Amino acid sequence: MSAPPLCEGRVVIITGAGRGLGRAHALAYAAEGARLVVNDLGVGLDGTPAADSPARQVAEEIRAAGGEAVAHGGDIATTEGAASLVRVALETYGRLDTLVNNAGFLRDRMLVNLGEDDWDAVMRVHLKGHFLPLRQAAAHWRAEARAGRVPDARVVNTSSGAGLLGSVGQGNYSAAKAGIVALTLVAAAETARYGVQVNAIAPAARTRMTERAFADTMAAPAEGFDVMDPGNVSPLVVWLGSAASAGVTGRVFETEGGRITVMEGWRPGPSVDKGARWTPAEAGETARGLLARADTPGTVYGAR
Repeated sequence: MSAPPLCEGRVVIITGAGRGLGRAHALAYAAEGARLVVNDLGVGLDGTPAADSPARQVAEEIRAAGGEAVAHGGDIATTEGAASLVRVALETYGRLDTLVNNAGFLRDRMLVNLGEDDWDAVMRVHLKGHFLPLRQAAAHWRAEARAGRVPDARVVNTSSGAGLLGSVGQGNYSAAKAGIVALTLVAAAETARYGVQVNAIAPAARTRMTERAFADTMAAPAEGFDVMDPGNVSPLVVWLGSAASAGVTGRVFETEGGRITVMEGWRPGPSVDKGARWTPAEAGETARGLLARADTPGTVYGAR
């Protein structure tokens, strides 16, 4: 007798689900029995409006395969857009179990050429676009817990290797993705009492944001395992969004192809305590001694 689908009966919101990773996540959740709210604003790679409705297309694809899905085209980086996202889930399905924050776009520039508008736009979509849906979902789950209906809720946020190591030409994107990691840690600590688990992934896959910048790396092979297929990332995202991931929260996973890595963040390394104030020369000499004993940090993407 086969096991029941991993997410049978769960209601899942996925932002940025019209293409790439988000679409792959939506299809994978639907295959495991989830009911979907497919969000996508339907904009181009740089955030400008596009003519089609990718969220509607993905929802129709899920329904055609026998699943349940509804499209949402609102701007989740606004309070009303994020509120309507959660409202659609509750009005359509009567509950909300999992939020997958995935929406994003790029405006890459070297720091000296990075305009304030490009900085703000990327921060808005990636970081604010994580915060506002998370806040709306958490408020719902808190209300449920206070009413005696403690949920078994999950949030999966989307960071990046750029947020963990940095990436040349992507100062805005790297800073936003690093912020998402910190937001994940705080949210996991704050919402645990309401029955919520919050984790993040740092995926590497072929999407509109990577297939141009890393064309050689992202190209699909003529045959064999397609390491950069975005569908490779989705199984972990589905598991993290299911009840099966009980007890896993406040963690970051890097995932690429067939590899899954638990990322270990900032933690104390070599240390010296003088018990009194250092002189600048003493502080410098001590710092150099500590660095000699410390692990070498990872290389920033694109650094020479």
